Amino acid sequence: MTRERKRTQRPAIPADAADHLRQVPTPAAADLLGLTPRTLEKMRLHGGGPRFVRVSATCVRYRLTDLAAWQESRLRSNTTA
Repeated sequence: MTRERKRTQRPAIPADAADHLRQVPTPAAADLLGLTPRTLEKMRLHGGGPRFVRVSATCVRYRLTDLAAWQESRLRSNTTA
């Protein structure tokens, strides 16, 4: 006699929320920003870089929305300031 498990249906994630949750590893994030992965690692250690998600002790991910926000915060209209 086998016992069937009752499956619960998860609600669908809206498209805009899915974009907010999308994460990329350090090499892909570095490529998107035009930096090296080592530069992003140094920024994680010393600060000043984009926000990141520490999935585990050895796994770091960057949300695409955080990369875009960090990039926007770095925009300048001239070389002073």
